[in-house]
Amino acid sequence: MNASVSRTLRNRVAKGLNTIIMAFLSLLLLSPMLWMISTSFKKPKDVFTYPIQWIPLNPVLTNHIKVWTTGDGFLMFYLNSLKISVTLMILAPLLAALAAYGFSKIEFKGRNGIFFLYLCLMMIPQQVLFVPKFIMFDWMHIYNTHWALILPGLFSVFGVFMIRQFFLTIPQEISEAALIDGAGHIRIFIRMFLPLSKPVLATFAIIDFTWNWNDYENALIFLIDKKLYTVPIGMQNFMLEAGVDYNLMMAAATAGVVPLLIVFFLGQKYIIQGFSSSAVKG
Repeated sequence: MNASVSRTLRNRVAKGLNTIIMAFLSLLLLSPMLWMISTSFKKPKDVFTYPIQWIPLNPVLTNHIKVWTTGDGFLMFYLNSLKISVTLMILAPLLAALAAYGFSKIEFKGRNGIFFLYLCLMMIPQQVLFVPKFIMFDWMHIYNTHWALILPGLFSVFGVFMIRQFFLTIPQEISEAALIDGAGHIRIFIRMFLPLSKPVLATFAIIDFTWNWNDYENALIFLIDKKLYTVPIGMQNFMLEAGVDYNLMMAAATAGVVPLLIVFFLGQKYIIQGFSSSAVKG
């Protein structure tokens, strides 16, 4: 009995210590975001006061108002980012799921070898592809348009890999029985595999939205017209000749985080389930 009580006490102490450590690490990771939000409500003179005023003594809304009402159109940048990110969040998972179904449930010669070569694309740094993509987009007459960001984003090697691993957990007998009953691969995919793959599709959609919303390099290289700028590029408007307007920049950054938080909270219940379902198999 004493040994059992002692073991229970040790377990509770260990859990308590783990909770404290994780809470501290979480707070440490969140501190930059907390400073960003706090700074967005400060006056310029209060930005670098020491010690840091995590809660502004005299909070102001002026910075947030200026972000949306002055300058070169932060609202326009915001809508551009939403247009690109939402489009890819919807289409990229569907295309990735189609490819994943082919690589997991359709037998054809050289399937595994082709998939291996496809995975090798993940090892190629994106920066290496900027010049070829620039030449190709110029030839296609989509340079300096949103299509230069949307078309490459439709195809994700990581998304195909992630969804394929989930499809491998679905018994092959299900699709074989449907084929015997006369159903084609498209019908099987739409009627059976898409409903079953909601968790992994939602997980990848959230990841893909985050990638495209924060994409800076592609927007910097392939967009010239200011009317086409996205939020990461639009943030440069707050870089002044005499320095950086930290108040406005932090207000804009706070506004830029909102869509990410909304998408995450709407789909957070699928994330753990999606990752666990797509664990590597075979």
